[in-house]
Amino acid sequence: MESTFLSLVHVIEQFLYHVASSLYFPVIGTCALLTFYVTLSFGFLLRDAWDRKRHGAPALQLFRVEVAAKLARDLEHLDARLERLLQKSELEMAKKLDRVRFVIKVGPALGLMGTLIPMGISLSALAEGNIPKMAGSMVTAFTATVAGLGCGVIAYLIALKREKWVREDIREMEFLTEMVVRTGKLDVEN
Repeated sequence: MESTFLSLVHVIEQFLYHVASSLYFPVIGTCALLTFYVTLSFGFLLRDAWDRKRHGAPALQLFRVEVAAKLARDLEHLDARLERLLQKSELEMAKKLDRVRFVIKVGPALGLMGTLIPMGISLSALAEGNIPKMAGSMVTAFTATVAGLGCGVIAYLIALKREKWVREDIREMEFLTEMVVRTGKLDVEN
């Protein structure tokens, strides 16, 4: 009875080892893609900061154009139409933030998986006496940890700045909407 139980435990352990090992390349590959994505996102953040400094907020400029189009078409139920436009703009900005928020959560999780999977492979190599394979797996494990945590930290910093911009833009959009509803004109002083 005990040997049957031990055999079952061994089968389960082998199954889990093979599942974890099969995730090795997808996890490491996704970690690399996430690192590339965060690098691009940081570059876009810098470009957006430069553009905002020189030309103002693009979302706010687009909102002004859409408000002008609504004013030119029909003044009936203008307040409801502008409120709907404001909500649509807020939703679009939130969707853009969701991508970066995703990386904040997934980066460290992938880094941890990218650590534990190669460590299992490393221990297996150690048991076989294959020291070079063990060393290579350990390097991959620690590199994945650094990459995953680094992606999470950089994505968090990107999200902080982008959320600040979104709050500023929404505040200005709400002000613009309120002034247009009150005056019926787009060109209002701040």
